[in-house]
Amino acid sequence: MDARSREALDKHRLPRRVQYWVPLSRISPWLRRAVVNSEDARFYEHDGFDATEAEAALEKAAERGHLGRGASTITQQLAKNLWLGEERTLWRKLREYVLAQRLEDLGKRRILELYLNIAEWGDGVYGAEAAAQTWFHKPAVELSPDEAAVLAAMLPAPRRRNPLHPTPRLRKRAFEILELYGSYQQLGPDQLDEARARLADLLGPAALATTR
Repeated sequence: MDARSREALDKHRLPRRVQYWVPLSRISPWLRRAVVNSEDARFYEHDGFDATEAEAALEKAAERGHLGRGASTITQQLAKNLWLGEERTLWRKLREYVLAQRLEDLGKRRILELYLNIAEWGDGVYGAEAAAQTWFHKPAVELSPDEAAVLAAMLPAPRRRNPLHPTPRLRKRAFEILELYGSYQQLGPDQLDEARARLADLLGPAALATTR
């Protein structure tokens, strides 16, 4: 948030910050599931660091010659958002790992609550409550599976992925996240069909999604 404020001031704009802190009980379980499913499927199993995902990411980084996004657990992302910048260096990743280990002492429920209250969901929009109010005009506790999938799909690029003007990439990712509810047996076939139809109403049909 501080970094975004500095960026705005550097561009001679007033910083924007919309945030409403809410307890985890006032955040839709569908958003909690969508974020965990898509960002960190082993969130409840690891101790803040997912060695399997990290190994795969390092292999990709070696092939590309630089560190990319990925392999960071929700706990690591929280550590980065709270204390670290966005530079992609091994030194920052090491600090991120150490801080994530300490955050794990808070417990998974508190970690998820913190993460969902400070995650960025648009220009100056922070936290699930502000995101739900901004994009769907409802409180976070009322988000449906399809709406939660849209918000989860925004997380990799929250200032470039706008639900009001969905790009093919946002649409593709949202439908992928929706399918994860089925993969993890959180939605039955009929419920999933209904959610697909609602998501198509929100973003346009899945057929419009491409990898561009």
